[in-house]
Amino acid sequence: MSSRKLRFDGWVLDPESGDLERAGTRIRLQEQPVQVLQTLIAHAGNVVTRAQLIALLWPKTVVDFDAGLNTVIRKLRSALGDTSETPRYIETLPRRGYRFVGILDPDPDPDAASVDSPTVSGSAAAGVSSGAAPISSGTPTTLPDVAVPGDELRSKWYDAVAQDEAPSLTGTPAPGQSSRLAVGRPLIATLAVLALLIGGAYAVWRAHAGAGVTSVRMQPLAQSGRVTGAASTDAVAFNPPPHSIAVLPFVNLSGDKDQEYFSDGLTEELLNSLTHIEGLQVAARTSSFSFKERPDIAEVAHKLNVGTVLEGSVRRSGHTVRITAQLVNAVTGFHLWSRTYDRDLGDVLKLQTEIATQVATALEVTLLGDLGAKIEPGGTSNPGAFDAYLRASKSWEFGYTAPDIETAIAAFTEAVRLDPTYARAFAGRSTALTYYAGTYAKGVTIRDDFDKALTDARRAIDLAPELAEGHLALSYFLRDGALDFAQAGVELERAVALAPGNALAIGSYGRFGVLTGHPDTGVAAARRAVLLDPLNSESHYRLADTLYFARRYAESVAAFNDVLVLDPKDTDSPGGRGRAYYELGEFEKARASCEAGPDNAASQWCLALTYHRLARQTDAEVALGKLRSATGDRFAYRCATIYAQWGRGAQALEQLDTALRKRLPELRWLKTDPLLDSLRQEPRFQAIERALKFPN
Repeated sequence: MSSRKLRFDGWVLDPESGDLERAGTRIRLQEQPVQVLQTLIAHAGNVVTRAQLIALLWPKTVVDFDAGLNTVIRKLRSALGDTSETPRYIETLPRRGYRFVGILDPDPDPDAASVDSPTVSGSAAAGVSSGAAPISSGTPTTLPDVAVPGDELRSKWYDAVAQDEAPSLTGTPAPGQSSRLAVGRPLIATLAVLALLIGGAYAVWRAHAGAGVTSVRMQPLAQSGRVTGAASTDAVAFNPPPHSIAVLPFVNLSGDKDQEYFSDGLTEELLNSLTHIEGLQVAARTSSFSFKERPDIAEVAHKLNVGTVLEGSVRRSGHTVRITAQLVNAVTGFHLWSRTYDRDLGDVLKLQTEIATQVATALEVTLLGDLGAKIEPGGTSNPGAFDAYLRASKSWEFGYTAPDIETAIAAFTEAVRLDPTYARAFAGRSTALTYYAGTYAKGVTIRDDFDKALTDARRAIDLAPELAEGHLALSYFLRDGALDFAQAGVELERAVALAPGNALAIGSYGRFGVLTGHPDTGVAAARRAVLLDPLNSESHYRLADTLYFARRYAESVAAFNDVLVLDPKDTDSPGGRGRAYYELGEFEKARASCEAGPDNAASQWCLALTYHRLARQTDAEVALGKLRSATGDRFAYRCATIYAQWGRGAQALEQLDTALRKRLPELRWLKTDPLLDSLRQEPRFQAIERALKFPN
């Protein structure tokens, strides 16, 4: 430890003795508080993360010393007469770390020694003007690397992407999606993102910044060859894509936990805004939101493979909202900029554009054209309608049960009642209705819900022709409600052109490529989606399903295993993995996987196939009977595949006729399903395939 004294606001700290003096008062600090204070001063004006300080104080342990660091900070504040509520010296940044905000005094002997900036480990930070005060005295402080447990799933898919090429699709694309999630939330894929797979080229855009508040730009005080706060591995240095970002859920400061839907909704809207910027890789919502409880930025960066993290807070009061946002360089651990916005709720869309533009500018992503024109169409200036929309989105986020979707539909309905021109709300309700009709509705209500979904989608497009969500909602109806795959593909392409950069849609696009006869493109896109959303079991499920229909069964088994690592309670993956084992001819493994799942349609399908191959025909018939007893022949398509595998072609074709007559959404699998290969030369089968009019 250096003997050079540090001076701030009249205080003098002697690091060698631990003495802290001011105006004749002397306080003796222990070694750890001295180390922390010396480090914070050395990085004055910039954030030092909790992980960095813990690694500095306890470098040879893997024990969590979070509470120990809190004790050290309390001792420092007590000595300095400082508080966390109104800090004069040590500012707390929730979920991040601490920053020295005191005034540094001039060195009484400036020629005694020169002071270098502290060493920063890793690749240098981007060049931005520093907002930190100069250090008057002290020894350069090298913060330790912070080791973060490696994300094996992310690494695996990273390697896999490099192995899969993505040739361009030809012809009109036809949507494809498994029974797992018949309709996604209103988010879309982008051909531009697929171009990243093919050539690694970034499209660039520029727009005017237009922010009306002063931003604070910061950088590390030195740029050396190592990165402070970055996770280190023996194999390879952390090197995320240069234009990559994760948006963490903004902290709800409204004092009411029931308002969390609002802060989460605003965060998601902002995240979706950033996905409209070509050339910016945005970690998907599910993975970003998995870091809700005091995340470490280095861990977030490594697990999501991003170079920057956007975080902040939301405080709502009536129809006004205060949003604080800060952009952190995840490689160095320091802030690029931060700012606070006070807005009326009616101006939220413009605020999203403002923040998105500032993010792009800070990351040196060039913007062409009016970003607001891409983000803002179809919105509302009615605070009540906006609030209802966010409540609907929160219910839709967990919308795998009938009550959740019914709640979402009711809230979307309230939004359009309050603002009949709210195109986004019409698009959201259309998507929810399509999913509900295809999954839960019964009897005549199925067609009624599909008809309402079509009306809402068209209304959204009429109100806002440039709204991607409107075209996406219409593509969902055309695919599942009308089985019009060709026209659904046209609407999907339109949506893709309007809003690039979404992982959910890229994954759906991957399955779409496979189901229309482009397995290489499909698999590459599905792997890309996993990289963008690595902690979301759904993205892994879509990859597993895509690999299955691409007839890469061993890889499909591995992907289903990853789903179950992320979500051991997943209900569909045991059956899906069992079908992949079945195609590999590993029938005992197929049986074990099927039986490991719950007694649902996915497992029954798998067991009916597998028991037959194990000469357990009575058990196979029982499993088939459960599928056939489903309301309204909902699983007629699956029954057809079972009969085909049992060698009962006539019964299989009868079930396919039923599926066609009922217009069942699962018919989208027909073109490439390996379970139906024995029927493909049958004229009756070929007639059904022609009737579905799959695009070539």
